[in-house]
Amino acid sequence: MAQVSLFPVQLIDRKGCFNDGGLDHFVRATKLANHGVSYAVVTVMGPQSSVFFLLLTVNREKYSIESSFWSKVYRDGCSEGRSQTTQGIWIEKCAGIVPFTIAMDLEGTDGSERGEDDTAFEKQSALFALAIADVVLINMWCHDIGREHAANKPLLKMVFQVMMRLFKPRKTTLLFVIRDKTKTPLEKLDQTLRREIQKIWDAVPKSEAHKSTPLSEFFNVEVTVLSSYEEKEEQFKEQVAELRQRFFNSISPGRLAGDGQRLVPASGFALSAQQIWKVIKENKDLDLPAHKVMVATVQCEEIANEKLRLFSADKALVALVEAIKVGPVPGFGKELSSILDTYRSGYDMETIYFDEGVRTAKGQHLESKALDFVHPAYSVMLGHLRSKAFDSFKTRLEQLLNKGEAFAASDRTCYHSCMLEFDQGCADAAIRQANWDASKVREKLRRFIDAHTLSVRNAKLSEIIANYEKKLNVSLIKPLESLFEDGSEDTWPSVRRLLKHETEAAVLELSNVIAGFRLDPATSDKMVQNLRSYARNVVEEKAREEAGKVLIRMKKRFSAVFKYEKDSMPRHWTQKEDIRTVLKDAQSASLRLLSVMAAIRLDVKPDKIENLLFSSLMDGTVAVSSTRDRSIGASADPLASSTWEEVYPKDMLITPVQCKSLWTQFRAETECVVTEAILAQEIHKLCNNRPAPTPTPTPPKAAASTLSTVTGIVSLGIGVTNFITNLM
Repeated sequence: MAQVSLFPVQLIDRKGCFNDGGLDHFVRATKLANHGVSYAVVTVMGPQSSVFFLLLTVNREKYSIESSFWSKVYRDGCSEGRSQTTQGIWIEKCAGIVPFTIAMDLEGTDGSERGEDDTAFEKQSALFALAIADVVLINMWCHDIGREHAANKPLLKMVFQVMMRLFKPRKTTLLFVIRDKTKTPLEKLDQTLRREIQKIWDAVPKSEAHKSTPLSEFFNVEVTVLSSYEEKEEQFKEQVAELRQRFFNSISPGRLAGDGQRLVPASGFALSAQQIWKVIKENKDLDLPAHKVMVATVQCEEIANEKLRLFSADKALVALVEAIKVGPVPGFGKELSSILDTYRSGYDMETIYFDEGVRTAKGQHLESKALDFVHPAYSVMLGHLRSKAFDSFKTRLEQLLNKGEAFAASDRTCYHSCMLEFDQGCADAAIRQANWDASKVREKLRRFIDAHTLSVRNAKLSEIIANYEKKLNVSLIKPLESLFEDGSEDTWPSVRRLLKHETEAAVLELSNVIAGFRLDPATSDKMVQNLRSYARNVVEEKAREEAGKVLIRMKKRFSAVFKYEKDSMPRHWTQKEDIRTVLKDAQSASLRLLSVMAAIRLDVKPDKIENLLFSSLMDGTVAVSSTRDRSIGASADPLASSTWEEVYPKDMLITPVQCKSLWTQFRAETECVVTEAILAQEIHKLCNNRPAPTPTPTPPKAAASTLSTVTGIVSLGIGVTNFITNLM
C-alpha cells in the first residue's frame, strides 16, 4: 500500500480565497500531472461533523484512527456534538486507492457558524464540487429521511439548483451515505430517499432546454448505509472499509465514476479548478465546454511553447543548422523530420487527454512554428542543391562539347541529368511534416541553366561564324585580287561564280554544323543569310579597295600592252610597228579595266558603263562641241554626272566624273611612254636611212653631214610632239 499523502491542503478558505500556491504544491508533491485521465475527484458534502473525508484519506492498515490528525476531529464530532470541523474546502490524496483519487471535503451545510442567511458560500462550493467532482458523497442522518424539514432537503435543492447553472452538466454520481442506520430495511430507505430526490428535482426551476429532462441524465444515484459508530463500532468500521473499496477502479465502466466525462486531464486540474472557482466567485454561469476548451488552450499552449523552446535548443538540430551553412547535408530532411517527430510526439503524449480540437490546433501551431524556425536552413539547403546542380551542368556540358558532341543533345542530356540530381536532392531534403514547394528554386535553377546555355550557345555560334568568315576571307581575297587585277570582260562573271561557289560551300558546312544546335528555322535562316551577306560584303569591300588602285592598274595594263608583245617579249619600235594602233590597244585595255572597276556587278544586270566610257573617252566626244552650246548651258558630256544609269548608288565604285578625271590623269602620266616609243622609232628610222660612210670623207662633206643630222633630230622632236598630240 502507498503511504499517506502529505498533510491536507486547504484549497479555498472560509472567505473564498483560492490557495494557488497550496494547490501547486499539492500537484507537484503528489505527481498528479503524471496520471493523465486516470484520476477521480470525490467530494464530501453534507451535515457538519460527518468527517467522511477521514474515511477516504486514512490507510487503515498502516495507520490507526487514534494516531492520525483526524482522530481528534472525529472524536470531537462524534462525542461533543455537531460543530463546524471543516472550514472552506480541503483536498487530499486518498491513500492507497487506485486510480489516483482526490478527496475534497466541503464545509458543512447545516452549521450555524455562518448564520442562516449566509448561504452564498454553500452554493458556490456546491457548484464548484459539481463542476469538478466525479462522485459527490452526500452524508445524511438516517432519521432525516422522510422528514419534511430534514437537513438534506435544502442540500439537495441547492445541488439541483446550482446544477442548472452549468452550461452542459456532467453526469455525476450522487452517493448518499445514510449514517446511523435504524432498523428500517435498506430497500425501504432507498425507495423513500429516491422519491424525495425526484420530488425535489421536479420542484426545482429549470430552463426551457431542461424542463422535461429526467434526473437520470444529470445524475447516477447510489445509496449505502453505515451503522452507528458509538453503538456498533466494529460493524461501522467494516462498512467503512467496504465503502472505501468502492472507490478502487472507480473510473472503470459501471463503477462509481465510470459514466462521467473527464473535464480535463490531471495536468490541467490545477488551472481548471482555479478558473472554475474564479467564474463562480464572479457569479457567472459556468460554461463547462468552454471551460474545458480554455483549460486545454492554456495548457496545450504552455506545453507547445516549452516543446518549441527545447526544439530550438536541441543539440542535434543546432549541429544540423551549422553544418548546412557549409554545404549540403545528406539525409537533411530525414534527420530534421525525426527531430520534429520527437518533439511533436512529446507534445501529443502530454496533451493527449485535453480537448481534441484544441490540442490538435496547438499541435499544428507548434509544428508550424518549428517549421518556421528551420525553414531558413531548408532554404539554404535548396540553395546548395541548386548551386551544385548548376555547377554540375556547366562542367558536364563543357566536357561533352570538348568531346565534339552536338550542342543540343549535350544540353538536353546535361539538363535532364542535373534536374534529376536536383529533384533527388530536394526529395532527400524534404521534411515530412512540411508541404514546402521547391518549384520556385527549381525554376530559378532552370533559368540559370537556360541563361548559361544561351551564353555558351551564342559563344559557340559566334566562334563558328567567325571561323567560317575567316575561311571565306581566305578563300575569296586572293582570287578576288587576281580577278580584279585582270580586269577583263569575264571579271565580274568570274567574281560571281567565285562568290557563289565559296558561299555555298561555307553555307553547306555551316548548316551541317549548326544542325546540332537545333535552332529554330528563323534563327538558322538568319545565320545562313548573315553568312551570305558577309561573303558579299567581302567581295564589295575588296572591290572598293581595288577600285582605289585602278589608276595604278590602268598604267600597268597600258605598259603591259604598249611595251610588250603578246608573247611578253619587249616591243622594238621599228618602222614596222604602228604606234597609233598599239597605243589604241593599250588605251582600250586600260579603259576596259576602268569600266570593270567603275561599279559592283554581283547582280546579273546589264549596264552601259563600258560603252559610255569608250564613246566618250576613246572616240573624243567628251568636249563641248561649240561655243553656242556652252552659251546656252547645255552640256553634251555624259560623264559630267555622279551616277551611272541602271546602277544602284550602293554599287558604284567610281562615278562618271571620277572616271573622266582618272582618264585625264592616266593620259598625262602615260604620255612619256608614248614619247619614248616615237623617239625610238624615229631614231631607228634615221639610223636605217643614213648612207654608208665613205673611206675618206672630206671635211666639208663631214661638216655638212653633221649639220644635217642635227637638223633632223630637231625636226624629229617637233614632229613627235605634233604626233603625240594627234594620237592622244
